[in-house]
Amino acid sequence: MPDAKILLVEDNEAQAETTKEALEKNGYKVLWVKNGASAIKAAKTTLPDVILLDRLLPDLSGEEVCRWLKFNVDTKGIPIIMLTVKSSIEDKVSGIEAGADDYLPKPYNEIELNAKIYASLRTKVLQDELRLKNRQLRELLTKVEALAITDSLTSLFNRRHLENVLEAEWKKSQRYGHPLTCLLIDIDHFKSVNDTYGHKAGDSVLSEISRILENCLREVDTIARWGGEEFVAVLPNTDLDNGMKAASRVLEKISHHTFGPLPNRRITVSIGLASTATSIGTASDLITMADCALYEAKKNGRNRVEVVTKDLRTQGY
Repeated sequence: MPDAKILLVEDNEAQAETTKEALEKNGYKVLWVKNGASAIKAAKTTLPDVILLDRLLPDLSGEEVCRWLKFNVDTKGIPIIMLTVKSSIEDKVSGIEAGADDYLPKPYNEIELNAKIYASLRTKVLQDELRLKNRQLRELLTKVEALAITDSLTSLFNRRHLENVLEAEWKKSQRYGHPLTCLLIDIDHFKSVNDTYGHKAGDSVLSEISRILENCLREVDTIARWGGEEFVAVLPNTDLDNGMKAASRVLEKISHHTFGPLPNRRITVSIGLASTATSIGTASDLITMADCALYEAKKNGRNRVEVVTKDLRTQGY
């Protein structure tokens, strides 16, 4: 395989010159170093395709160099052919156990050397292709998983994922006694936005509100598009008072925001808030109570927050 890079680690100058000349004659690019420390540095900086590693070096043994290279994440995939003047079974096993992929006893001839290198390169090519395909597969699976839990328009989580998160947060809340708050947010008079300015403008409003919600709430909070013009935010470890502060912040930011396609129209939202401080028995009840509070917010004039209090009555803000 022409143009392959070979790192030759050999302290014997005569042997190294002969080997280097033979390899370059066959089209390989050869980098020659004389000791183990230089071999480690060269392997890290040049990332050769194959390493020819002498077992006996003046500073480190070939086995020590081999172990280091196979332990390092950047060099562990490089095939190593161990060169040795000894041919005992123990020496061969020692090299293989240190991580060498093959061995070549000295003296070796050019044909045998090229055959060993070719076999190592062929294996490396196959391994590189497999690693590439595995990485591409992991990236594809990550994208598919993200698509499965993401709303395509707003890039927020979708309803299915929110339900799973809410159930998990509910269980943690019940187990550890931490408060949990849920916000159900609905855009006021959204139908008239679509009817007057078109669905493209309506989609833009949904996207801009999504970004406002992300900026107003914490990273630990989970925000999702619930459906249509409704959004849900799950706020873990948040009591009624702090949930109210978060909802009021959202209300204010949206009501004062200038929306790109609607520069002369004010957009507001109504918010229903429910917390585990109320007498709620399940995670889905939290959504139901927030929905009841949202209904009251709509009925009482919109652009407001309604809260389900402990006795299950709503209170507006």
